[in-house]
Amino acid sequence: METINLMEIAREQIRRTIKKAAEKAVQQDSLPELHIDEIVLEIPREKQHGDFATNVAMQMARQAKMPPRKIADILVSNMALEGTYIEKVEVAGPGFINFYLKKEWLYQVIHAIEWMGNDYGRVNIGNGQKVMVEFVSANPTGPMHMGNARGGALGDCLASILEWAGYDVTREFYINDAGNQIEKFGRSLEARYVQLLKGEDAFPFPEDGYHGEDITDHMREFISSEGDKYLDVDSEERRKVFVEYALNKNIEKIKADLKRYGIEYDVWFHESWLYENNEVQQTIDELTQKGYTYEKEGAIWFKATEFGAEKDEVLVRNNGVPTYFAADIAYHRNKFITRGFDRVIDIWGADHHGHVTRMKGAMKAIGCDPDKLDVIIIQLVRLLKNGEVARMSKRTGRTVTLSDLLDETGVDAARFFFNMRQSGSHLDFDLDLAVKQSNENPVFYVQYAHARICSILRLLSEEGIQVKGADSIDVSLLNQPEEVELLKKLVELPEEITIAALTMEPSRMTRYVLDLAALFHTFYNACRVKTEDVELMAARLKLIDCVRIVLSNVLHLLGVSAPERM
Repeated sequence: METINLMEIAREQIRRTIKKAAEKAVQQDSLPELHIDEIVLEIPREKQHGDFATNVAMQMARQAKMPPRKIADILVSNMALEGTYIEKVEVAGPGFINFYLKKEWLYQVIHAIEWMGNDYGRVNIGNGQKVMVEFVSANPTGPMHMGNARGGALGDCLASILEWAGYDVTREFYINDAGNQIEKFGRSLEARYVQLLKGEDAFPFPEDGYHGEDITDHMREFISSEGDKYLDVDSEERRKVFVEYALNKNIEKIKADLKRYGIEYDVWFHESWLYENNEVQQTIDELTQKGYTYEKEGAIWFKATEFGAEKDEVLVRNNGVPTYFAADIAYHRNKFITRGFDRVIDIWGADHHGHVTRMKGAMKAIGCDPDKLDVIIIQLVRLLKNGEVARMSKRTGRTVTLSDLLDETGVDAARFFFNMRQSGSHLDFDLDLAVKQSNENPVFYVQYAHARICSILRLLSEEGIQVKGADSIDVSLLNQPEEVELLKKLVELPEEITIAALTMEPSRMTRYVLDLAALFHTFYNACRVKTEDVELMAARLKLIDCVRIVLSNVLHLLGVSAPERM
């Protein structure tokens, strides 16, 4: 699909203009023959410094053996601006070159949004590259917590951004249904089963067991349907039955909660598949063949320190059971080698920080490029209620789960709030603010801007006044400061998508849509849409319809609804 990025079009024009000016200056012997690696163009913080600025003259100074300011003056004096969007060029400070663009450049965004509609903002920096985003992957032995809630919103939004940036994206959930935690799960269920039937003293609860109320709830439900017929069954056999029963219930609940949260996975990958297909053993064998393992005290170790880790890691315990780390290496080997993903993005909790170097080292050991594995570490979430930390659900009296959060705030607020801060920042989630029906609430503020535009369009339509096509309006009438700022913000969307994809930072999109909503509200207070000047009204109507489309596009990218009435 063809895409439109007016920012990049302008940049290319400016780069060509600079290069041609340099060539002309060389021909006139004003400048020596120079090699310019890259012309970096930035948007100045101060509006009076133009739309774009470059320090290219400073980059050229050493080669040219001339002061940057003099080089900048020579370049500017040789620039041909005819047929470009460039209105004027100025030299500033020690040699910065500032470019001011004609409003015609901004007006093109009206045509671009009309033409692309719900696809406006899409770019193609990915060129169909296969990317997997693995996120949430909550331990299925219990309910999802706030870290999972944040990881879900962030991962799903990042996957959408990458899709909008032209990548072929697969969303994946890794179900840890094998290994030590499942053994512990089974022992915990068994203990509660016997205790519920024969009393707490009848069966010791494992010291490292899962103490959550959900374990007791599972066994209470199991007993109500199956009774005590497993009391005299072999311990290993009944644990297997309990695990299968409770694990299926938990996975069903995880899937239902995430679907309610607006997350649809392409793949639910079971850890147990890696054992069934012998991929864990194959991975250990491959590492051994390549000389990256050794035996010590009956266990098999991976030489993680050879790849920058602080200590070596156990792959197979002295009882012959592979570790979680061994399965995790096999899982990533499956991602890269078996399924052929070009790039893998993992979203992990803060407690996995030390695992990153080990896993990248393991990828290098099995012949995969560790730079193609990106790990995003998300920091902790504090829930605030009445200005105080809230740890318990009012409804259940237990730790607040994803399901509890959605009951309290709804999907829109949860997804928007979790994407308001960078993944590496701690997040305070204000439950009172998230449900507030006022402009203080960020998601309400943005959704209200969209609903307000829909209301204006609806009321004018009832009067027979429709939005006209871009070719039928006089865009030059959109010259008030509030209108120009709105147009500039609309132009920025493809650029914001590009940067968000490259930096893997969805919070850029919440900032962008908040800025756009603020600029619309400012415009609305300063400029009347319904006016006696029919031509001006047509232009403003078209402008706010473009704002509506962009607000809707970004909200849907975030997995947040764009209501037409509020």
